[in-house]
Formats: sequence, C-alpha cells, structure tokens
Amino acid sequence: MSMQGTHAVDSDRTTADRTTADRTTADRTTLARTVEDVDAFAEYRAMSRGAIAAVILAALSPLFLVFPTMGVFPVAGGLVGVLALRTIARYPREISGWWAGMAGSVVCGGIFAVGAAWHAITYATEVPNGYARISFQVLQPDARRPAELIPQAAVDLNGKKVFIKGYIHPSVDGLGAVRQFVLVPDMGTCCFGGQPKLTDMIEVTTNERQRVFYTRRKLRLAGTLKVDTALKRVDGLTGVFYQMAADAVR
Repeated sequence: MSMQGTHAVDSDRTTADRTTADRTTADRTTLARTVEDVDAFAEYRAMSRGAIAAVILAALSPLFLVFPTMGVFPVAGGLVGVLALRTIARYPREISGWWAGMAGSVVCGGIFAVGAAWHAITYATEVPNGYARISFQVLQPDARRPAELIPQAAVDLNGKKVFIKGYIHPSVDGLGAVRQFVLVPDMGTCCFGGQPKLTDMIEVTTNERQRVFYTRRKLRLAGTLKVDTALKRVDGLTGVFYQMAADAVR
C-alpha cells in the first residue's frame, strides 16, 4: 500500500474516532440534562391535599381539650393524615407532603389521647359526693303523654340534691355579679336568647357567699332541685317549672 493510501486510512480513522467521541459527549450531555429534568420534576411534585388538611385539623385539635364536642377535629385529622400517607407511599414520584401528613397524624393522635383522658377524668370526678348527675333530658315531658307538662321522672327529683350542666340565659339582670339567673341546656338558647321551652329552664339562686357573672361558658351546678307543677313567673320569660338552690357553681 502506498504512503498516500496509508495517510488516507489514518485520516478516516481519526475522523471516525472524533465522531464517536463527539457522539459520546453528546450522549452524556443529553443524559445529564435528562437527570436534571427528572430531579426538577421530583422537586415540583404535587403537595398532598390530605396532608395539608391534616395539618389544618391538627391546628384546630386543641379545641378538644376545652370542648368535648370538638373531638371531631383530632379524629378527622388523624384519619385524613393516615390516608394521605398511604397515597404518598403509593405515588412517591407524583405526590409529596410525607412529613406534613405524618406531623398532622401524630399531633392529632396525641391531642385526642390527652383530651379523651382529661374529659374522662373530669366526668368521673366532677359530681360532688351526695349529688346525683342529671341532664335536661330527664326534665322533658313524655311525648306519649302530651297532657303531662312535667314528666314523673322530674317530679321524683323534687327536693333531691342534683348535679347538672348548662348555660346562663341572656335574660340575666345585668352583666355584673348576680345571685339569680336562668339555666338553659344549649348554646343556641344561651347566646341568641328568645323564649326557651318551659322544661328547658331552671331558675337558679346561689347562696349568699357566691356570685355569678354572665358568661357563655358551660357551667356546672350542684344544688337542691325544686319541681313546681304551677308555673312560676320570671321577668323577661314566660316562667319556669324548675328551680334550684345552688350550693356550688363552677
């Protein structure tokens, strides 16, 4: 083979090597960009709405420590958080928010446990010795006996020492310390006033040493219940069948 032919072959090989090297470099560049794109996609995964909801419910859950009816917040938050974690585990490349879901679930679970224990202890110890726990439900007439305005179960409580919880009706005389007010069973009647049912009212009179200020907080009362079949007139309201001489108001 001539020298000219040898140079031509070497030139072709060099060109081929350069072409291969260029292709390799291009492939590596493309791969690097692809990895960067994947990383960028991972950084912008959708945040789990369930995880966000769990955090919000966790923030509302401390209300359960004060109001037993607010237990829906930690319960719902714990369930929503667990469901969010399951969804994130199934679709880790599409959904983020694992830490938020975990934090919401743990906080809700902890608050529910503490709140449930607290309310259970309070319920078991709040009734003073010698008093019987009752509710306004016991004071309601029997629907099967419409002629009876006061049920026999309520009549049987006349003169008994009872413990009951309720709210001060806004008909109370002024916002200062008072010794007499009307107790009603729920926040609707308490906060918006109006005329409650006759069997949804107890006229409370405290002892000389105790005064009560108007509040929208639920009160706990212990005292002697008086049941009168004759309606007793009350200023601003139709009247009451039930009265209580309160020994303690908390």
